[in-house]
Amino acid sequence: MQVRVIRHKDQRASKGRSPYEMWRDKPELFSDYQSSQKIKNRKIFSAPFWAVFIVDAFDDTMFGGIYAANYFGLLDKDRPKPQIEGEIEKAGSCDIYKLSLHSTMQDLIGRMFIDWGSAKIAWVQYAHRNDKIVTELRSHFAEVKFPGYLNFIEPLSRLPKLPSTWIAPLQSAKGVYLLTCPKTKEQYVGSASGVDGFWGRWLNYIQTGHGGNVALKSRDPSDYQVSILEVAGSSANVEDIFAMEGRWQLKLQSQEMRLNRNLAHFP
Repeated sequence: MQVRVIRHKDQRASKGRSPYEMWRDKPELFSDYQSSQKIKNRKIFSAPFWAVFIVDAFDDTMFGGIYAANYFGLLDKDRPKPQIEGEIEKAGSCDIYKLSLHSTMQDLIGRMFIDWGSAKIAWVQYAHRNDKIVTELRSHFAEVKFPGYLNFIEPLSRLPKLPSTWIAPLQSAKGVYLLTCPKTKEQYVGSASGVDGFWGRWLNYIQTGHGGNVALKSRDPSDYQVSILEVAGSSANVEDIFAMEGRWQLKLQSQEMRLNRNLAHFP
């Protein structure tokens, strides 16, 4: 009855910062984030200790520490929402807890990973009722290394949560990429030729849902899987990249498969 086990995986991450991003990059925001809880959940959070776990960029459940927790009261004044820039958390709208990192198991923070179990919707649990299996114990905290351009395969929704060490190579490279719709299995071949390379082009899809493509605009929103087909050489110009894109459209028949019907740079 003394410990609650908490798994932070905010489903609103696509609209702002994920708990993992805050924990990794802005610890002060993560502290504000987890100190604020819904009033209706006061009973389940009324435990002196919280064992905190955080879902990382690859959906693995990582140990974030043991916290001593004390109920402080209702939020006494408006403040910015930690996870969503520009939104406000209203005074009186939530409970605030005073949290302090406990010395117990500090050496395992960022190193220990567990299997949360099948009831993933139950993100707060009683520790004495829910044993967890340790799946991995790493020698030290380290983010997964960039896999290389041709091994890169991720859903668009995961891009904002990727390690910062992945972003630089994706910004610096231009070329041809593939979007695959998980719902219809259709393929879209596109090119990245702008200043921020693949990264800048893909962020446009995240922000707009279609990246300006008419065929994608006509579809229901989908979490497309993105991968890289070919990286352009440093001397390649825009016309060269468009020619590369056209060749891949022909090879994969993406125009016949409808998503590329309005963008054929290559005759």
